[in-house]
Amino acid sequence: MGFGGGSGAGVFWRWWAAGTTSAVGSAVGAVALPLTALTVLDASAFEMGLITAAGYVAWIVIGLPAGVLVQRLPMRKVQVAADLARAAAILSIPPAWWLDRLTIAQLVIAALVIGFATVIFDVANSTFLPSIVSREQLQSRNSLTSGTQATAQLGGPSAGGLIVQLLGAVPTLLVDAVSYLVSALLLRSLPERRAEAPGHRTPMRAMIREGWRFVVHHPVMGPCMWAATAANTVCGAQHALYALYLVRELHAEPGLVGLLLAADGVGTLIGAALTNRLTARLGTARALIVTGFVAVAGALVVPLGTGWHGFAAFAVGNVVFAAGVVVLSVVTRTYRQIASPPGLLARVMATVRFVSWGAIPISGLIAGVIAGALGGRATLMIFVVAAACIPLVLLASPIRHLRDLTDYRQIEAQADTLTP
Repeated sequence: MGFGGGSGAGVFWRWWAAGTTSAVGSAVGAVALPLTALTVLDASAFEMGLITAAGYVAWIVIGLPAGVLVQRLPMRKVQVAADLARAAAILSIPPAWWLDRLTIAQLVIAALVIGFATVIFDVANSTFLPSIVSREQLQSRNSLTSGTQATAQLGGPSAGGLIVQLLGAVPTLLVDAVSYLVSALLLRSLPERRAEAPGHRTPMRAMIREGWRFVVHHPVMGPCMWAATAANTVCGAQHALYALYLVRELHAEPGLVGLLLAADGVGTLIGAALTNRLTARLGTARALIVTGFVAVAGALVVPLGTGWHGFAAFAVGNVVFAAGVVVLSVVTRTYRQIASPPGLLARVMATVRFVSWGAIPISGLIAGVIAGALGGRATLMIFVVAAACIPLVLLASPIRHLRDLTDYRQIEAQADTLTP
């Protein structure tokens, strides 16, 4: 990738430790922030959707330029700055609460700042990893990272729910802020890396267009991006409605809300643990299609039942959906890191995130509006249609003919021999 020589296992583990610390704090914050809106400010369904949308709208606004910025700037410094910005946004909330000045508008602004910083951080982070591990280790390292994040999602929401119950929602946000600060300190110890940049200063618009065309017209990356977009459309609705659905419709206490939201971490952990086995047995392409149908089944189960049956269905469906989606995430991310030209990797990552993660705020807002009229359960059921698009998009593409994603070159070669 033009990043320089090997950096040793120690660099990877410090990078991993920074991400793990941040993930734990974010998992706690993922419970504390919506509960702050619900329990402190009595937020409506639309306001919950607005807060969720604010956290992800940055992917629409700067998702594409982020790839160019990361390619032009020192990645480690970019990541540290993003962590500090996220910590500052979270730390602005407790003083406002203590002074009785906290509003939905401030939560939206904080979510916006966190979202914009996260866009830059994630693109840099995904581009940084291939510079510190070998090509052969990428899928296993990506699986490890996803598994670690799953463990954080497993323990973080449960701990967050309990801390909220003990201390209140706003004080719990401090855990998230501290995690960003620790992450920044760890990242500062890493060697600097720069993406491979063109020899001359190409205009940003031309660079963005080049990355966009590469992904959209790619016979494998393009369909994988649209499948990920379908998955994130469902995730956006879930992020906007889960806390609302559990508190307002299933009448769960904060501690139970955290426990049930942790089911997502269980599913992610299972999916990450099984990814290498599934891809070895089925092939990466076939594994994507199979787990796409698994994700649909999970999304369908989530909103079923009432009372304890509702809690059980929510947990099981969440586990199954998350397990399916994480396989999609790990396999397609690894493929992009391997198959992208070095000089395009940052822009490829940014393009995919722009499209797929950009779906989250849009679906979150739409879900909030629909839930205001129909309720959380009915809205979650409607979004099962989006989940069904995950395997259907893959089946409608050349991927259905492949065992492994890397086999597409053979299909192209065969097509070339048939062309007169």
